[in-house]
Amino acid sequence: MTNFGILDWSIVGGYMAFALIMGIVLSRRVKTAEHYYLGERNLPWWAVGFSVIATYVGALAFLGGPAWSYTDGFAVIFIHINYPIAVFVVVSVFLPFFYNSGVASIYDYLENRFGVRSRTLMSGIFLFGNIAYSGIMLYTTALMLQFITGIDVVAAILIIAAVALAYTTLGGITAVIWTDVAQVLILLVGLFVILYQLIGHLPDGLAGSLSQLKAEGLTDPFNFSMDPSLVATVWTGIVAMSIYHVVVYGVNQMMIQRTLTAASIGDAKKSYIMMGYCSVLIFILLFLIGILLNSYFQGREFENGNTIILEFIAVVGVPGLMGIITAAVVAAAMSSLDSSLNSMATVTTLDFYQQFFKKDGSPAHYLKATRLFTIAWGVIIVIPAIIFIKSDGSVLEILSKIGSFLVGAKLSSYGLGFFSKHTTERGLLVGVVIGFLSLWALETYADVAWPWYCAIGGIVSVVFGWGASVVLDGWQEEYHPYTIRGQAKLFAEENRPTMDKGWYLLPGKVDSKSWYLLWFFAGSLLVLYLIQKLI
Repeated sequence: MTNFGILDWSIVGGYMAFALIMGIVLSRRVKTAEHYYLGERNLPWWAVGFSVIATYVGALAFLGGPAWSYTDGFAVIFIHINYPIAVFVVVSVFLPFFYNSGVASIYDYLENRFGVRSRTLMSGIFLFGNIAYSGIMLYTTALMLQFITGIDVVAAILIIAAVALAYTTLGGITAVIWTDVAQVLILLVGLFVILYQLIGHLPDGLAGSLSQLKAEGLTDPFNFSMDPSLVATVWTGIVAMSIYHVVVYGVNQMMIQRTLTAASIGDAKKSYIMMGYCSVLIFILLFLIGILLNSYFQGREFENGNTIILEFIAVVGVPGLMGIITAAVVAAAMSSLDSSLNSMATVTTLDFYQQFFKKDGSPAHYLKATRLFTIAWGVIIVIPAIIFIKSDGSVLEILSKIGSFLVGAKLSSYGLGFFSKHTTERGLLVGVVIGFLSLWALETYADVAWPWYCAIGGIVSVVFGWGASVVLDGWQEEYHPYTIRGQAKLFAEENRPTMDKGWYLLPGKVDSKSWYLLWFFAGSLLVLYLIQKLI
């Protein structure tokens, strides 16, 4: 614990005031529900890119990332180094389908491809997963505030939820994105300040500490073990977690909705490509800080590993540093939280309320309904946040594990939708159910690391979904218009342009700039190998 002075409070208070003012100012431009969901579809690609980064690389990563590598070493980088692979797939296959549709909910695609039941199921899975996601986010931030100020953790949860809820309800997606830009900048400042201070306080200096960490096996990112029970290996990172992140960024309403605010499909793709590069560098920085903290604290065990980075800041005691870090984590939490609330309200309105209860409402009516749903979800997510108070593992790993259970259903729904000729809705739903049952059996009876749940759940759902479709509904004569092959045929028949300003509108086509992502991935592996050899 350190003395949280006037300078620290000014920094934190300044960010919160900025967020609220942003919500108030931008609320004047929100006239319809579409404005709330998508803004005016003219936001710059770099701002959208920062928002995508902020949504996933938030407070969970800020605290949970260093906590994870502190105990497991730098091998955990393979869980997150696969972003370029995931983004390559997403911008080539997923984004064109969603951007070309012109709608705010990505689950609209499933209704067009299969039917309303599949849309409703996947929308429900998204809402369920986001309740857990938002709860962990709130808990993480409250934990930090309790550590610094001594405030009751439940009270801290309520304060953070109230502030994020206020500006999100007022300003909609536009306020979310611009506050996300500020959050990323604050987050990066905080990380570099921590790294600078940490290097200066290492007992044996940077070179000596890295040498000692290497001797302990904590700096080696390349774990080639074939043991399926291990979480962080080269194989889980390149295979299992690539699949995981394709789904996280490809069929996650929270992520995709940001790109739909861009002025063109090229801007939407550029925002994701930017994230593919930046996220890898940010996670390398986070995990590097974690292993260096292991050297600083000499491997000391903590009652709650997620406070490790805060313990260091408290010991260093640089004036204003705790305020910067607090602002970074609060901003990160609220930026991820606002994205979650906005997306959950959008899905609730479009996929449930408008679908089943009020089909003929006015734009003003749906705007009011969406804001009310935002408030409702803001209240609901407080419950899991309080439940997570008793958790002592890395919050980043906990979140990833929860998400891995849901990946198979999402992957099969969209994967079969994009590529399969013969998959029908009835068969798809059978595959989803069997996929969930297979993961339950895996968790109950086998010792398999959670990253493999993504691949196993996806494969089982795809195989049984396709097979059940053929058994129940027979062979289909033509590709559906919402498959990749069907889209190619439709574009040709309607004489539509396949490109816009040098970027493909047609799903399944790879843009020239996307190939650089794969080169970046290969280069990242080479750099990690050389660094390990040179230490």
